[in-house]
Amino acid sequence: MRCIACLLAILGLATPVRAQTQIQTQSNLPPHAWLFGAWTGGLFPAPSVVSAQECLAMPVVVFTRDIVLRAVVTDQFYAQHLVETARVTAEGAEFRFTPAPATAPTTPFNPTPQGGSGDAGFGCISPDILRVQRHTENEITFPDCKDFPYPLVRCPAR
Repeated sequence: MRCIACLLAILGLATPVRAQTQIQTQSNLPPHAWLFGAWTGGLFPAPSVVSAQECLAMPVVVFTRDIVLRAVVTDQFYAQHLVETARVTAEGAEFRFTPAPATAPTTPFNPTPQGGSGDAGFGCISPDILRVQRHTENEITFPDCKDFPYPLVRCPAR
């Protein structure tokens, strides 16, 4: 019983610190924070109605602070792109990715190293640059990226 009381006391003391940390974090958000989350479509027309559960089961693109993940049709793993820089533009955002290191194939019959999709870019002019055009709060496109001919829509939260 004493341990539970101690835990509650610690949690009670930690709450103001946690709230203060959240406030500081919100003020230090990167310029591309409006993109954070899971998106569907892009590779195919986005469904007109999709539940959060369906959308989050297999998002096409996921934006985080430091990484942009992209689903690849021919691989079970997401291609990971480390964000080198992100900046806001008049149309949306522009990402510059850290070039992917060259890796050897795992076998002669499996040219993609396990755990990643090699250099699977977005089909844009450069594999290390992604331009995002914002149409609405929940719809974006990747202009000049042949792998994403359709708009992407944000996965709903619920």
